[in-house]
Amino acid sequence: MNPEMETLFHHAVIPGSGWPGDPASETTPVAPLAGSVSVLANSSPDLQELSARISVCRACPRLVAWREEVAQTKRKAYANETYWGRPAPGFGDDEAGLAVVGLAPAAHGANRTGRVFTGDRTGDFLTAALARAGFANRSTSTRAGDGLELLGARLLSAVRCAPPKNLPTPAEQATCAPWLDRELDLVSPAVILALGGIGWRATCSALARAGWELPRPRPKFGHGAEFVATRGGQESGGRGRGRARIAVVGCYHPSQQNTFTGKLTGEMMDAVLHRCRALVKGGGDY
Repeated sequence: MNPEMETLFHHAVIPGSGWPGDPASETTPVAPLAGSVSVLANSSPDLQELSARISVCRACPRLVAWREEVAQTKRKAYANETYWGRPAPGFGDDEAGLAVVGLAPAAHGANRTGRVFTGDRTGDFLTAALARAGFANRSTSTRAGDGLELLGARLLSAVRCAPPKNLPTPAEQATCAPWLDRELDLVSPAVILALGGIGWRATCSALARAGWELPRPRPKFGHGAEFVATRGGQESGGRGRGRARIAVVGCYHPSQQNTFTGKLTGEMMDAVLHRCRALVKGGGDY
């Protein structure tokens, strides 16, 4: 094992050490500073390499320190487990018609399991709903390598590291944005399901940066809110090859706070995913 890698990832899973589904290796380039994120994201030729680079990013010192502290100290219930302790890349179908954009990994969810929306109640709720809607092959998401496959869907986050108190700073969100931009570009979904206000704002900003025309005034987040962004005469760098329309649908974030209080119910989630399924079939058209 490369001694430099062992030092760099002292309290996290070392890239290339055999973690199930780890996209990175000892030679994957690491973004050490905010300015290098954009360079590495934009030069990623495909989703595999992009995921690898995301998973070793160290551009936000506060987030690096927090995610690795959590991975070292652990929660009592998981004291005997090895924590991932690295950024969580996107997961799912490389040619997804539906992209689901969330906030950030959970400290003892994706930061522990190494896969976004995996290993906590939020992931349980979302995965079960995706399975009911035909976007997943099973209703549980417990750990990397558990057999879960997404069907025509891909899960992404606006921020790829677990933040303290689940609150990334505006600067951290801006630093992480090029990863989201490039992933959406490569996937080129017909529909984006934005979870929560941060997911909604991150999606709108990513589309605007990519040259998509959004309605004016910019649409406000709400559960079930939706709009269509358009783009004419531009070639996508992803699989869409010049897709001219993309639909965006809002959904309350499936956090424990929302699901336990009934702000977001299974029926509400099902209705939103049913709408997304119809929009995917229509290629983002109403």
